[in-house]
Amino acid sequence: MPLIVENMAKLILITGVSRGLGYAMTEHFIRQGHTVVGCARSSVAINELRQKFTAPNDFTVVDVTNEQQVENWAKHLLNKYEPPDILINNAGIINHPAPLWQVTSDEFSQLMDINIKGVFNIIRHFVPVMVKNKRGIIINFSSGWGRSVSAQVAPYCASKWAIEGLTRSLAQELPSEMAAIPLNPGIIHTDMLDISFGEEAANYTPVSEWASKAVPFILKLKPTDNGIPLTVPV
Repeated sequence: MPLIVENMAKLILITGVSRGLGYAMTEHFIRQGHTVVGCARSSVAINELRQKFTAPNDFTVVDVTNEQQVENWAKHLLNKYEPPDILINNAGIINHPAPLWQVTSDEFSQLMDINIKGVFNIIRHFVPVMVKNKRGIIINFSSGWGRSVSAQVAPYCASKWAIEGLTRSLAQELPSEMAAIPLNPGIIHTDMLDISFGEEAANYTPVSEWASKAVPFILKLKPTDNGIPLTVPV
C-alpha cells in the first residue's frame, strides 16, 4: 500500500536536490512539515541528505538524462507513496559564458540533455499517474533568460525558452484539476550565477532568503494558475 502523506502535508518531488535551489527548497519544505522525495547525481550528496532528512523523506541517486534510471525511480516512488502533490523540475545547468560558435558540441549537448530531456523524462514517468488521479501541480523551472536573452548564454536561453513552450503546451493537455507552470525563480546567488556573473553574483539574493519566499509561493499555486508563466517574488 503506497504511503499517504497525512493531514495538510504535501508530498513534493524535486530534482537536483543536492545543492542550490533544490537543497534550499528541500530544507524549507521539510521544516514546514512536508515530505520531500528528491534526486541528484551525486551519491555523496544523496547519502548526506538521507542522514540529515530521514523517513518519510526519500532521496535517490538519479541522472535525469538517463530515462531508465528515471523510470526505475518512478516505479520505486510510486510503489512507496501516492503520486506527488507538487512535482518540481529543478535540475539544470548553465553554459560557461561564450559566443555561441565557441561553445563545444559536448557542452551544448549536455546542457540540452539536462535542461530539456531531463524535464521530459520526469514528466513522462510521473505525470501519467497524476493525470489518472486528476491532481497535482507540475512546476518546470524556467529563468528570466527563458523570456529574454543575453549574449554569451545562448544555449541556456534556448533551453529555458524551450521549457516555457513545453510547459505551456503541456498545460493545455492536463485535466482542469491540475496545472503545469513555467516558473522563473528570479536571480539568486547560486553556483550557476557565479558562472554567469562572476564576483557580481554575490550582490544578489542569497539562496536561503529566496527559499523562505519561494516555498510559501509554490505551496499556494493552484489549478487556476495552469499555463501561466510566473516568477517567484523576491
